[in-house]
Amino acid sequence: MQYPLLKTIALPDDLRALPETELSGLASELRAYMIESVSQTGGHLAASLGTVELTIALHYVFDTPHDRIVWDVGHQTYAHKILTGRRDAMCGLRQKGGIAGFPKREESPYDCFGTGHSSTSISAALGMAIADSLKDTGRHAIAVIGDGALSAGMAFEALNHAGDLGANLLVILNDNEMSISPNVGALSNYLGRVLSGQTYLSMRESGKKVLSNIPHMHELAKRAEEHFKGMIVPGTLFEEFGFNYIGPVDGHDLPNLLRTLRNVRDIRGPQLIHLKTRKGKGYQPAETDPSKFHGVGRFHRDNGESLANSTAAGTSYTRVFGDWLCDMAEQDPDLVAITPAMKTGSGLTAFAQRYPERYFDVGIAEQHSLTLAAGLACDGIRPVVAIYSTFLQRAYDQLIHDIALQDLPVTLAIDRAGLVGPDGPTHAGSFDFSFLRCIPNMVIMAPADENECRQMLSTAHQHPGPAAVRYPRGSGPGVAIDPDLATLPIGKGDVIRQGKDIALLAFGSMVSTAFEVAEALDATVANMRFVKPLDSALIDELAASHRWLVTLEENAQAGGAGSAVNEYLSETGEHLGPLIIGIPDSFASHGTRTELLEDCGLRADQILARIRAWPAARDCLQARDRLIS
Repeated sequence: MQYPLLKTIALPDDLRALPETELSGLASELRAYMIESVSQTGGHLAASLGTVELTIALHYVFDTPHDRIVWDVGHQTYAHKILTGRRDAMCGLRQKGGIAGFPKREESPYDCFGTGHSSTSISAALGMAIADSLKDTGRHAIAVIGDGALSAGMAFEALNHAGDLGANLLVILNDNEMSISPNVGALSNYLGRVLSGQTYLSMRESGKKVLSNIPHMHELAKRAEEHFKGMIVPGTLFEEFGFNYIGPVDGHDLPNLLRTLRNVRDIRGPQLIHLKTRKGKGYQPAETDPSKFHGVGRFHRDNGESLANSTAAGTSYTRVFGDWLCDMAEQDPDLVAITPAMKTGSGLTAFAQRYPERYFDVGIAEQHSLTLAAGLACDGIRPVVAIYSTFLQRAYDQLIHDIALQDLPVTLAIDRAGLVGPDGPTHAGSFDFSFLRCIPNMVIMAPADENECRQMLSTAHQHPGPAAVRYPRGSGPGVAIDPDLATLPIGKGDVIRQGKDIALLAFGSMVSTAFEVAEALDATVANMRFVKPLDSALIDELAASHRWLVTLEENAQAGGAGSAVNEYLSETGEHLGPLIIGIPDSFASHGTRTELLEDCGLRADQILARIRAWPAARDCLQARDRLIS
């Protein structure tokens, strides 16, 4: 396809030079180009297809990048990237060296705020609106947030603050799933135009001034307006926050959307436009199954079928968790499962179908999910919270204060730990060892394979206090899974290869890599299993029988498992501290997980080279190599 209109758009200035009559054609080309490019790279397609008209309208009406557009999460920003100088770079989307899958400040001046986690846009845009009022820059601040992201408490905190300040802020609610409004049609489009128009607003403000001197009448008029709007539009909630509510508006009716944005552009104070859009709009496979195309790999453009060739050796850790959960629930009627809006990604679909009364999806509310679990645990229920490592960061206070401080039996099934690949640093689980192990009462486990993951989950569930099992994205090494719900002794590791001179203390996903390194060095390998409590007896034994210790982990080196081993050895003062190998002190970029492991120096040959170059052991290892050769 040639894309005659799209190829003329390098930046939004070019877009604004187009006649308005050409914009619908541009929207069609933009969708087709997006489907073509994402089919070759994978990415978050469905949400981006749903915001094509909105993206065109925002850049057409507002003077970007002078005016600020903050996109919540960033799943929906591919059209934005294409129209802001990155059209040809879409071939490298989410690939190493290519453009990011989310807005990124270093990537473009049009990405005014980096995103990746949900529900931050209103707070960030409000900050920009306040900055404008302090510096008088004449900028508009616009936050685009989805109905799912609006379920998080942070979004409501920001709405409350913006309304209290009377800030010059435009919030666009992109409603593509929840039934929080009547069907969009001619009447609702008409109401959107009327409620954003100058005539209505002038009458509204004039009435306030006249009636402000007659308190009883002013209050009566205010209540009458609220009841009237409450009957015909679902905006009363936002009005109570101090926002002028406009909508619902058909987010795919481009002419009407342009008129509404122009009406709102120069109105002072907090404004909220409620759009109704459709995920996957314009691509039938994505419209039929938007969940499948939320985050999709490479696919056939004609029919939407996946092009992925699975070469994974074993079962995915997510599947291991989902199967274990159903099996344990069958035995334990007190088990319940909680997820903050990640049912499919966390492997909870089967459990939700089999045990709907014991399944709780709390929405994008990580803080609530942990305190909910704490409350359940107080009254004899055994909650399992399925959560991504990167999202657990958002509930750190609740983990410390509500769960660990009270030593409550809550199991944390932490998925996507370590390096996750194309989603990049916002989704990497690089810090959980570090931020978990400093919390008293916590038990922290990391499985080396699929079967050990199942055993650790059972161990966590039987433990009388808080316990976490953290496992990586993707599949394990291919170990057979025992159907029994066996447990492991807490705080006990296992020597799985006996060597000499060097002992590799490996945690979780690095155990397989440690084996490769050990073959070249004739080193001992210990599968440590537990980050907390550490197997101190095993560490003492290895330190006494080996000249050097090396720790391997897929976690930040700072404060991680290797630091825990070093701290223990420093307390005894009898042994040399280990060489700590993990993720360096920087944020990982995006790319495949294999590429990111290489970037972090965690490939087997890189680890081997690092050990050979370690000053403490270098001379002896070089002498041994010469002797062998």
